[in-house]
Amino acid sequence: MAIRFTKMHGCGNDYIYINCFNQKIDNPTELAIEMSQRHFSVGSDGIVLIMPSTLADCRMRMFNADGSEGNMCGNAIRCIGKYLYDNQMVFKDVVTVETLSGIKTLKLLIGENGKVHSVEVNMGVASFKPEDIGLDSNEEYINKEVEIKNKKYNITAVSMGNPHSVIYVNNTKILNLVKDGPYFENYSLFKNRVNTEFVKIISKDHLEMRVWERGSGETFACGTGACAVCAASVKNGICDFNTDIKIDLLGGTLKIRVLDDYTIIMTGPAKMVYEGVYYED
Repeated sequence: MAIRFTKMHGCGNDYIYINCFNQKIDNPTELAIEMSQRHFSVGSDGIVLIMPSTLADCRMRMFNADGSEGNMCGNAIRCIGKYLYDNQMVFKDVVTVETLSGIKTLKLLIGENGKVHSVEVNMGVASFKPEDIGLDSNEEYINKEVEIKNKKYNITAVSMGNPHSVIYVNNTKILNLVKDGPYFENYSLFKNRVNTEFVKIISKDHLEMRVWERGSGETFACGTGACAVCAASVKNGICDFNTDIKIDLLGGTLKIRVLDDYTIIMTGPAKMVYEGVYYED
């Protein structure tokens, strides 16, 4: 079976995009595992299906490299906005995308060449409620001490439609996430595993982070993770409401703004790398 795909990335968080308006994918879990293998296949952090929707301009389903389905991906949804506009599937600069975390609204920023270069996304409201995060607890975890692999850490737990654990560190560069990341991802407090962000504070409007994503391992960027970090930083009094926060990731920089009700506005790049055909056995 020949599957047409487009490779795209947002700040190095790379996914394989499959247009399901004109082709059908019956085995997305298996396909994500097959196609995401670096060196042996296309290589990516996962696959994203761009599907018809009765509620929005399109529907997205995203599957991590291990085949697990994610609720949302901030970097991936920006690339979807670019894909829709650049391929003339929409003819407007504000589009909507249906996700497992609800309908998201995207504002497309278009360059002189007529192509989308970056996208502003209303990511919805960050939540600190245990039930939204999937915590095995009845209380919020705001800068709360836990013990993971015989070490103590202070975590802030946030939901951006998917679960995040934010940890502040003095130096992100010395972390051994390949070794330690799985311990954080599978920490028993989180019923459905968790994305973990390790954050260095540079100033009130400038943060640096690395991320270990559930189902994918360390990635160059995580859009929902960056949003969770900024929400946690406002909650902990590190950053301010209604202020653009620059957040540096391994693959680039995102701009995040936290509104008074913890609605998160994210702006960042979206880039198309190449198109191809994958021949499934």
